[in-house]
Amino acid sequence: MSEPATLQQALSRFLTPACLDRQRQRVCHHLLACRTEAMGGTVLQCTGCDHTQPHYFGCRDRHCPQCQGRAMHQWAERQQANILPVRYYHVVFTLPHRLNGWVQLHPEVIYRRLFQSAWQTLRAFGRNPKRLGGEMGMSAVLHTWGQTLSQHVHLHCLVPGGALGDDGGWRGARSPYLFPVRALSRHFRGHLVSALRQAAKAGELHRVTRPGDVDDQLNALMATEWVVYSKDCLEHTETVVRYLARYTRRIAISNARILAVDDHQVTLRVKDYRDRERPKPLVLAGEEFVRRFLLHILPKGLMRVRHYGFLANRCRRRRLAQIRHALAVAEATADADTAASDSAPTYTCPHCQQPTLRVIGTLSPRRSLPGRRDNHRTQRYRT
Repeated sequence: MSEPATLQQALSRFLTPACLDRQRQRVCHHLLACRTEAMGGTVLQCTGCDHTQPHYFGCRDRHCPQCQGRAMHQWAERQQANILPVRYYHVVFTLPHRLNGWVQLHPEVIYRRLFQSAWQTLRAFGRNPKRLGGEMGMSAVLHTWGQTLSQHVHLHCLVPGGALGDDGGWRGARSPYLFPVRALSRHFRGHLVSALRQAAKAGELHRVTRPGDVDDQLNALMATEWVVYSKDCLEHTETVVRYLARYTRRIAISNARILAVDDHQVTLRVKDYRDRERPKPLVLAGEEFVRRFLLHILPKGLMRVRHYGFLANRCRRRRLAQIRHALAVAEATADADTAASDSAPTYTCPHCQQPTLRVIGTLSPRRSLPGRRDNHRTQRYRT
């Protein structure tokens, strides 16, 4: 049986680094070097059958499908620890596809305005005394792709269903949709279009150079209906947290979805949402696969996960304690940080299938071009 195809194989066959900007070159360099001799690593030996093998380090790049699994689970555990005993809502703010071109020209500007507009929309509805009349909280994760790797920019938000009033009391939401979705959609549309007009006047959209394009695009956006999805997740809040966690450290594609790679094309497994989410193969030309993958590499330093309101980092602990007190819920005494083990890691031996592999040495990183597998040489390791 042949080994499963990987993102590394696809990139190494079809990537042309010379035509990439510095950030994409940097990310692709990391992904191609991940878990190879270029990263260095350790030497493992089985204490039962004496089998010896190298274990190469990961690149830890936030775009890598092989890395950050532990960080992803830790993020989910932290969010679970902060879950309140209230109704939660899964809210999705979608950016219209008309703005996809601007996203590639000015990703920092568009993504920042998207986060701000989503939060200001929820905050305005929550502050309204006719609705909740208090301060809300929101955790938002940026998601930029669809099943076919096409550009589909949207925010997944986990929102506690209620608001903290100025008097310290909790005012819970009862609607299965939190707020009327049409009203949410129109407020979100108006706020984001206004924010983009301000950005254009401030010269932040300077790469949009076609005369009249800014006004034409924004006027067209105001003339169309936008979509905000909102639904309570009372019975599966933990599932939504795990769902969001998958997008905090990885992008676009996992190795498990890459079925095959040859000299001309890449075959993916996708869900056909028009056919009851049945998995189907999708064949893309190699260059097209790489082009679509590169659409989702984020600018350096851009925060993909953001928390707002009483879930903001600067006040989360104090505000959650205040809300739990208002709900008459005692604080949990368990500290998740003490759960970590100080014992040395163990690995399963592929030869005898026992968890008896131990580290006996280290491998220095090999300085070579990423993705090249020629001129292999035996590596020396230090014990």
